[in-house]
Amino acid sequence: MKIAKLASAAVGLMVVAGLAACGSSTKTGDQEPGGDSSAVLVGVTMPTRSSERWIHDGDNVKSQLEALGYRVDLQYAENDIPTQVNQIENQITKGAKLLIIASIDGTAITTQLQQAADKKIPVIAYDRLIRKSPNVDYYATFDNYKVGVQQATSLLVGLGLKKADGTDGAAKGPFNIELFAGSPDDNNATFFFNGAMDTLKPYLDKGTLVVKSGETDFKTVAILRWDPATAQKRMEDLLTKTYAKGAKVNGVLSPYDGLSIGILSALKSSGYGTSGQPYPIVTGQDAEVASVKSIIAGEQYATIYKDTRELAKVTVKMADAVLKGGKPEVNNTKDYDNGNKVVPSYLLEPVIVYKDNYAKTLIETGYYTESQLK
Repeated sequence: MKIAKLASAAVGLMVVAGLAACGSSTKTGDQEPGGDSSAVLVGVTMPTRSSERWIHDGDNVKSQLEALGYRVDLQYAENDIPTQVNQIENQITKGAKLLIIASIDGTAITTQLQQAADKKIPVIAYDRLIRKSPNVDYYATFDNYKVGVQQATSLLVGLGLKKADGTDGAAKGPFNIELFAGSPDDNNATFFFNGAMDTLKPYLDKGTLVVKSGETDFKTVAILRWDPATAQKRMEDLLTKTYAKGAKVNGVLSPYDGLSIGILSALKSSGYGTSGQPYPIVTGQDAEVASVKSIIAGEQYATIYKDTRELAKVTVKMADAVLKGGKPEVNNTKDYDNGNKVVPSYLLEPVIVYKDNYAKTLIETGYYTESQLK
């Protein structure tokens, strides 16, 4: 009987200890370094599956968080703001201890961010800065101004005004170019555009580059939701209105590969891409498979490679540090003012991809396999 009572007491103590352990892992997102994070839920929301890069982003963030033992609720909103709002609210309701958000509209989720703040749930903005809210703790992205500089640089290299090493090229111009910008509700789009325009301005001022349509204002050239069909339609309209009397487009500043594909489609329908009339120099961003293939084929001229594996790695390190009560590493505390606060940020370096360096940049690094780009 004495042995039975001792065994019963031991079992009781084990049950109580087990319940206590469960309670400590779920009641708060704060974990001691090296602590068990298996019950901690992280909410991850991405804009859309229609862009190849966001699929990679979501998969990379999810797999890296799970490798550390976190549970992950990964959602895609298909570029619908109410859907993303609902997804974030649901993640808060489910008990997420941290939110990683790549917003569709950086100003449309302030209410949800306040809900998160009220529950002491930290928020990391992923690649797109969330604006007009004090409830954004950190931001992980690339050097977006530099992306714009690189896009403009690749345009100048393609036109022969610059060499890839940064020295002046032999071309004189003038060259007709047209400008496209990203979605006006995406904070990054203005960084890309400003970086590009600052780089092109000396050539525009001298008349070496000419925007023949006269459309140079960001609001005029911006493409809502980064929609390829909208970009294609705008390029078709430019060709009809501005280039119908024989003038040719020599270059197009495109901020994203999806837009570039639409732009090239419009150009092809107007006779570009033939032996007598080559494609203009068309830029891009994100090194999507279709565009890299287009670069290899001699259609799109260049793109900007942003290693989403590294962005995911930085973001996951941020999340892990915050959830364990620490401060994550940042390398920029002055440039990303969201209209309410300057958000501590970590910026990664982008890389220009041309036909002559795609293999070294994309295949040798393991980002793509050779068979994917055939």
